[in-house]
Amino acid sequence: MRPEFTSPSSSSSSSADRRLNALVRHLATASMVSQTAVAFSPTSGFHGDSVFSHVVRAPEDPILGVTVAYNKDPSPVKLNLGVGAYRTEEGKPLVLNVVRKAEQMLLNDKSRVKEYLPIVGIAEFNKLSAKLIFGADSPAIRENRVTTVQCLSGTGSLRVGAEFLARHYHQKTIYIPQPTWGNHPKVFTLAGLSVQTYRYYDPTTRGMNFQGLLEDLGSAPSGSIVLLHACAHNPTGVDPTLQQWEQIRQLMRSKALLPFFDSAYQGFASGNLDVDAQSIRMFVADGGECFVAQSYAKNMGLYGERVGALSVVCRAADVASKVESQLKLVIRPMFSNPPIHGASIVATILKDSNMFNEWTIELKAMADRIISMRKQLFDALRARGAPGDWSHIIKQIGMFTFTGLNSKQVEFMTREYHIYMTSDGRISMAGLSSKTVPHLADAIHAAVTRMS
Repeated sequence: MRPEFTSPSSSSSSSADRRLNALVRHLATASMVSQTAVAFSPTSGFHGDSVFSHVVRAPEDPILGVTVAYNKDPSPVKLNLGVGAYRTEEGKPLVLNVVRKAEQMLLNDKSRVKEYLPIVGIAEFNKLSAKLIFGADSPAIRENRVTTVQCLSGTGSLRVGAEFLARHYHQKTIYIPQPTWGNHPKVFTLAGLSVQTYRYYDPTTRGMNFQGLLEDLGSAPSGSIVLLHACAHNPTGVDPTLQQWEQIRQLMRSKALLPFFDSAYQGFASGNLDVDAQSIRMFVADGGECFVAQSYAKNMGLYGERVGALSVVCRAADVASKVESQLKLVIRPMFSNPPIHGASIVATILKDSNMFNEWTIELKAMADRIISMRKQLFDALRARGAPGDWSHIIKQIGMFTFTGLNSKQVEFMTREYHIYMTSDGRISMAGLSSKTVPHLADAIHAAVTRMS
């Protein structure tokens, strides 16, 4: 019911009374409008299910889902060996000292602003990233045959390159190793490429099926795209020798197969930046074309900063320029332009010789700790008399070891020992410490003995 207010009729009525009168009328009107709005709300007639009720709950990501399960486990001895992120001997995430220094320098620079970057990102970062992966004396860089664009870590670099290829390359099929990182087939399929596999890993030897690789790439249609892990193959930790890389290069060039390198572990595998880039540089040295996706997640510990780069090596400078113009058209509707902070950290470190040297020391320390964990786990399994040959643990390289454990054994270790890993038996060596190696060795020994 609308409230009543009787206004004084005499000429002596005060201005305060008139203002009060107006206020009451305004409030009464607003109340009626509000009630009407509620009564005729666009959603007031919907009393049933959500229009999205048909949506099916998606399964957890097979890798990130391991961490979800781990976090729910209250056990004090639980161990997460699923996600590929470096941990210290104390099991803690590591921010490199040189990264903290670079961040402080950026913070102290009052001239820095937060404006949008160009579509291709920070020019200095791109130039330094190309130099890091191809070498300071690379003829491709010297002849301006390389175009590099800043992307969202390795995943974003792969996606941008894949979408470019789906639009502009005559072959729409990409061959990926079997097995490979679980995100690879999703990235390439959603970008519009058809995914096929080539043999890579031999489960009987827990090493490389090199003959199978040569046969599968040899039978691939001319011009097909081939994904190659530059080093520290994920998930197996099995890499070709330099001689095998040369055979792969010769075969691919003879069939005009297009190499697409995924470089997620430069310097993190062997502890040496140049050694871990040798496979890529072999392909660039012959003057042919290739794609390279780079990530700074592992080797600088910039996981959450999402820093990466896509480089395309072309036969001529004018072609590289045109490729870059089309890469911009891929990036603009995807993420418009890349973030500034992480790439600024990388550029600050790479352009300063002292900081660069400090980074290489910290990088080698991380790689050496992982190598040490391999040796300790191998020794612990041998000391326990675990059935089988475990030498593959010290022969493999990089963050991951493909243990050879099957899904039932993995399930047993999770249930009985609270150890979490992907169902294919891949473990992150970076998640181990001297304190946790005995627990893992006990679990593996029990799993292979009781669940064989």
